[in-house]
Order: sequence, then structure tokens, then C-alpha cells
Amino acid sequence: MTDSIEQVIKHIADNDLSILQESVDIECKLASGQDGKGELPADFWQSYSAFANTEGGVVVLGVKEKNGAFTINGIQQVAKIKKQLFDLADNTKKVSRNLITDRSVVEWCIEGKTILLISIPKASRKQQPVYLNGNPMGNSYIRRHEGDYRLDDDQVKRLLAEQTDSRDDEILSDYGLEDIAITSLRAYRQRYANLNPYAELNELEDLEFLRRIGAYGKNRQTGEQGLTKAGLLMFGQHHSICEIFPHYLLDYQEKSEDESVRWTDRVVSGADWSSNLYEFYHRVISKLTQSLKTPFVLQDGVRQEDTPVHIAIREALANAIIHADYTDRASIRIIKKSHGFEFRNPGLMRIPIEIARHGAETDCRNPKIQQMFRLIHISEQAGSGIPKIFTGWQSQHWTPPKLKQEREPYHQTLLELQMIDLFPEKIMDKLKNAYGKPFVALSYEEQIILAIAKMQNEVSHGMLKDILDKHPADITKMLQQLVLNHFLIKHGYGRWATYVLNSGHNEPSIGHNEPSIGHNEPSIGHNDEHIIDDLDDLTDDMYQILDEIAKPSQLKDRLKPDEMKAIIISLCTNGFFTTKALAKLLNRGEESLRKRYLSPLVKQDILILAYPEAKQHNKQAYRTNPNQPN
Repeated sequence: MTDSIEQVIKHIADNDLSILQESVDIECKLASGQDGKGELPADFWQSYSAFANTEGGVVVLGVKEKNGAFTINGIQQVAKIKKQLFDLADNTKKVSRNLITDRSVVEWCIEGKTILLISIPKASRKQQPVYLNGNPMGNSYIRRHEGDYRLDDDQVKRLLAEQTDSRDDEILSDYGLEDIAITSLRAYRQRYANLNPYAELNELEDLEFLRRIGAYGKNRQTGEQGLTKAGLLMFGQHHSICEIFPHYLLDYQEKSEDESVRWTDRVVSGADWSSNLYEFYHRVISKLTQSLKTPFVLQDGVRQEDTPVHIAIREALANAIIHADYTDRASIRIIKKSHGFEFRNPGLMRIPIEIARHGAETDCRNPKIQQMFRLIHISEQAGSGIPKIFTGWQSQHWTPPKLKQEREPYHQTLLELQMIDLFPEKIMDKLKNAYGKPFVALSYEEQIILAIAKMQNEVSHGMLKDILDKHPADITKMLQQLVLNHFLIKHGYGRWATYVLNSGHNEPSIGHNEPSIGHNEPSIGHNDEHIIDDLDDLTDDMYQILDEIAKPSQLKDRLKPDEMKAIIISLCTNGFFTTKALAKLLNRGEESLRKRYLSPLVKQDILILAYPEAKQHNKQAYRTNPNQPN
């Protein structure tokens, strides 16, 4: 269900800020002014820019917030603030774009005091960056969790570059047939001919064929001609591609359940093969679908090899290739595991995830590459890729795909496909047996939430939006009620809150160990203490303590193993830390930290796990064992 921020605000009854906070990203500001009666804060516009350049949000004026708790101060001169807001929003010397309308500003009365809610939508690709003071450099912001951060010049340039509709049609005047991997072009032409045996393109010479499919071009004004960026990426030789795209990297990995083995099979771009997009796709797609166990699909009595799951995987791979930003530093990375797949491509999505899920719009970063794949019946219909992926997974009643974007360390889009039953056989019966009458008394949607929390080891507001046909505010209310009734335990607050089953619900814990498709589902086994994942959530005092402990690791690239272990043990006496949090504190890579220190310390019983019976949990965390051996 997709709702504008204004619709979310309108739907919330009783002016409940806690529901608003979990439904959308919010920023609270006192806005009291020097006289205490109300004034638009000077730093409002930083939040305005940040929300507009990220996912949108709400600035709440007249309220102070700390760690999820609200103090209502209220505003006396509401009309004054509204006038300041609209006057400055229309002033291009102050802000580059006015995204606010009369409907964007809502008054709420809480505790007899008036506060203002100002909803700021996400700016379109062509409107970004939304910047301040007449200059995008140094005056553009984005939102990271609960703070506004200034973009550096390279990040601003990337947003400016994204205003261009097509990123792959530029003509490279110094690149021609000599930069093409002829075997790749031959294979492509053969596949095209097999699919279109009577097409005119089959009669053309290579150069004209490339021109007709968008891989080669000529500037009619200057007369310069050469491969397009799309043509070089699709059919080029590795060294030629890297001359134009120095960060170009394609990486496919197959992984086993054995953590000590990095991968069991790998295809990575390099100088020993052409490494272009066409060759990579065909090497990888067969590996992705090999040994894929799906039920028979019959059509007119004939078994169909191309099941919805095969289509979903094919679309996911093509999607990662077609929508990648090859100028960014992140790699295209595809991972195959025993119970699912992970797809990563550099660059953020050009349209909101909610809209992409329904296929209502399309905004392809590389339309020429998309066209070349479509000509050979791969990714055939624009805008249909993401819906086909979700449909394929729904056809097997597997947990919904997880689609998200990250801006750090580089812009990237990630898609996770797990072949895990959403509701294994008899799971509801097991929940009923575990919780008894209180569970039976819950609504169907609340029972679904608990089932998902059990299957996934946690549940979040964002995850439920993909499953329940409910308004975001209603989902928040259900989660709050389940916490109040001791079915769930909440970690964190706001849009980043997660919920786990409360194994101490005055009833026996579930203890479910029944395997689902391709996956042995562990019991929950969660230590209920708070997990430290985002350092921004720490108090200033706590952060200073941890930072001081980690200082030797921050200042030196290499430490003796015993020194590093001592620092980790000292840090982890303060609670459960995720690998991400420890890596940031210690200034080390997550993978090496886990492999060299965390896993060995767990084996030695010096550290304990937050999820001891779900070692692969995506929120796994570590704490010093209070009963560790001498």
C-alpha cells in the first residue's frame, strides 16, 4: 500500500506522535524563537533539503524529542511561522525548490498546546539536489537515520548527473570494433537470429547491426562516431571497459553454510576473459537456476520449465545489470546460497520502491542496455521486472523479497530473495499451542505478525508493509499493542525499530525446529538485552566511553591480535554489539573482524551471541560472556 506523507498524517487518530514516528521519518524542533512564542528555526531548511533528497519526511515544530520520548512545548504564533515558511520556500535564494503546499502544513493539538507538522515529499530525480543559499556545493543535505548530513561535492555531482535521462547513450569517439569481444557479439547475433529468423537485422554487417541496436552511434553535428557506453559495456573487452569505467566490477559467488569457506564457486570480471555484461549474464544465469527445486508447472498438460521462480531470478539478474550506475564505486554482486539469493547493483533506484513494486512507472538508467537485452527476450517489458520478482516468490508462498537502498559506503540497491516458507505447515497450530487463548483472541493480522516474527527471527514496520494490506499507521498500532500485551519485544525506535518474539510471555517458548523449503529454521533463542547496531542511537556519554576504548584500533592500521582481542572484549562488556557497530568503532572491515576475531572468541566462549541458535541472523550481535573461562 502506497500513501503520501500527507495521507499518513491524516489517517492518524488522537494526534499520536509515536505512531507518526514509526510510519514516516520525523524531525522534531522546538521552534520557540527568542521570545518563546514561536519562530521558524534556522536549521529547518537543512532538514527540508535532507528529506527532499532522501525519502521525504515530517518536521514537527513545537516538540522536543530524545530517544523516542516527546516533550510538548507548543507554538503560540502559528500564523507567524506559516508566513515565514511559505515566504522562504518561494525564495530561490534560500532554497532551490518549493515542494510545500497548503496541504503540507497540519496543526495538531496535544496537551492543550498547538504544534505544526510540515510534510516534505521526496524530490524527483530531476529536482535533486534540493539545496540552500543558491549553490548546491556545500549546501545540499541527505537524511541518515535521524540526522541531516551535508553532501560532499562528489555526492552532489552524482545527483546532478542523475538528472540526465539516459546514462548509457554517450558516444565514445575513440572506441570501435577493435574494442569489441567478437565472440560475445557473435553469440548475441546468433541468439537474436534464433529468436527472429526473418528479421532484417540478420543481413547487416556488424557495424551497422551495432548501430541499429544502439551499441554504436554517430554525432550528426560533429561527425564523430564510435561505440556508445551501452555498446562497450554490453560487448566490450575488459581492458577497454575499465578505461571508461575504472570501478567496473562484476562478481558472482556461490556460498555454502560453512562460514570458514568464503565461496564454493565464483565468476568475477578480470583480464583473463571479456567480462562484458552479455558474457557475465550468460555465465551466471545458468548457475543461478541450476538445481533449483520448484514444483512442476503444467500448461495445457505440458510441463513448463520456465516457472515463475525461474522468471523471477532471471528478472533479478537482468534488473541488477540494466539499472546499475557503472560510474559508482560499488560492484555488481550476485550471491547464491542454499536458501536464497542476494543481488546488489551500484546506484540508487530512480523511482520509489513502493511504486517500482507495482510496475506503475519506469525510469531506466541505461535504456540502451535494456533495449539490447529486450531484443533477445530478456527483461522484455519495461517496468515489469520488480512485479515479476514479487509474483514469482508469492507463487511459492515464500517470504517476500526484501528490496532496499543504501547510501553508505556507496550508493547501492540490494535485493534479497529467500526460499523460506512464509508460513510452514502447522505454524499457526504451534503458535496456538505455545500462547493459548491470548493468541486465539488476536486479530488475523496480529497472528500473521507473530508468525513472521517467528519465521524471520524479527519483524519490522517496513517488512509488514510488503505483506499486510493495511495502512502504515494501523500497522504501527498493531505492533504497539503486541508489545503492550507482551507478545513482542521492541528494539530501537522510529522507522528503524525491530520486534522479536517475547519468549517469556507467561507461556512456554515455541522452540520450533521444523525445516522449511531449503532451510532449517532455528528456534528463536534470543537474549532480550538491547542490541547496539547504530552508534547514533547511543548517548553522548556512552559513545565517548566506547570511543576511548577503541582508540588504539582507530589510530593504528595493524594491532597485535591479543591487543585487538582485549579491545573487543572490553567493548563487549557494555552490551551486545553487531559486527557493523564494532567495525565502525574499531575502524576495521566487517568480514575480517568476524572471521579473525569474533568467531574464534565465540568458539572459546569468551563472547556470547544474541541469537545463539540462529547464527546467520542478520542482526547477530556479540557480548562478553560474564561467565567466560579463565
